Amino acid sequence: MIRFIIQAVVTMIGLWLSAQVVPGVDFTSNGSLVAAAIILGLVNAIVRPIMVVLTFPITVVTLGLFLLVVNAAMIGLTAMFLDGFAVNGLWAGIGAAIVTGVVSWIAGAFIGDGEKRA
Repeated sequence: MIRFIIQAVVTMIGLWLSAQVVPGVDFTSNGSLVAAAIILGLVNAIVRPIMVVLTFPITVVTLGLFLLVVNAAMIGLTAMFLDGFAVNGLWAGIGAAIVTGVVSWIAGAFIGDGEKRA
């Protein structure tokens, strides 16, 4: 449970930063930012694995770059579920996916994976 909360906070920071940097990504309130982080976590846990499997051939052909489109689609799906979160277009979604991914990558480098290493 604590891992989900940490991941939601990191996602919230990534979404907030993407709203500041990427044109076309916007939040109406801090509550919608928190809700977007939680919904995005649920979408990434449930829908994203299915999409990754279904789009595996095109992901291989594009050498993994299509995963940016899948991540942008997950952010767009989150925006569809939530009225206070807006993503205007594919490029805004891809920009938000890049920013959120980089923030998660940096946070993962500092937080670690939670396993003890000998």
